[in-house]
Amino acid sequence: MTDLVVRKLLIDLSTPFAVRWNGGDAFRSAFFNALSMSFPLGEQYFMDSVRAGLKTLPEDQRARFAAEVQGFVGQEATHRRIHSLFNGHLESQGFTNTLERRAAKRMQASAHMDVRVHVGATAATEHLTAIFADWMLAHPEALEGSEERLKTLWLWHSAEESEHRSTAFDVYQAIGGNHEWRLRLFRYITFTFFSDVTRQTIRNLWHDKALFRWSTWRSAGRFLFGKDGFISSNRAQWRAYLREDFHPRQQDGSRSEQWLRDNSAQFTVVGQPT
Repeated sequence: MTDLVVRKLLIDLSTPFAVRWNGGDAFRSAFFNALSMSFPLGEQYFMDSVRAGLKTLPEDQRARFAAEVQGFVGQEATHRRIHSLFNGHLESQGFTNTLERRAAKRMQASAHMDVRVHVGATAATEHLTAIFADWMLAHPEALEGSEERLKTLWLWHSAEESEHRSTAFDVYQAIGGNHEWRLRLFRYITFTFFSDVTRQTIRNLWHDKALFRWSTWRSAGRFLFGKDGFISSNRAQWRAYLREDFHPRQQDGSRSEQWLRDNSAQFTVVGQPT
């Protein structure tokens, strides 16, 4: 089990930021914006799914997971709130969040499904976000040229995603989720998540009038497929989830731990395990 601390981030998000806030780079700004647009609805889904899964456990097992799930929910609720503030600035800049509408329709259509499907989908998404989180912590240059408050936002979020990467996975196993469905859900989530983010990134670039610029796609190529690009350097981490003996704690969480130690002045602790 993992002790999860709920933190309040001490940054000011009331002040607007530039359209190309990520170092003046159109692609990086559009891509990160697309990710942020997915978070408020997604984080709520994760919280609801894991809490619902916890309720199905026998009382003795429920007590074993209760504190960790409480911490998980607290962290995700904080992420949802912060990114809602961030997204409010995007809305004021004229960006339209179509990703959220598509995802909401899928969630509504699948609401009747077994709780194990929802917890399994959460575990799959948490693995993808943990991969991105660890890559971000190893490559802070992905935010080069950004305001310090925005760097802090994304790296704090990354550190906490890495920290709670096993919670949904452990609940999925505890409620009887099997390996076959874990893989089915992982492949489905991989496809839908990256499809949604790609479509929203393209829409963001269109709004920014940067979609057909060579500099935009040169940046995209470096960011995604360069020597240390997000996709090119994380294929092994993606494939690891397919192993029957996989567990998220097999992945290195030291970067997250180090960032949280080094940046403790950027947040206050508002909730701890009981």
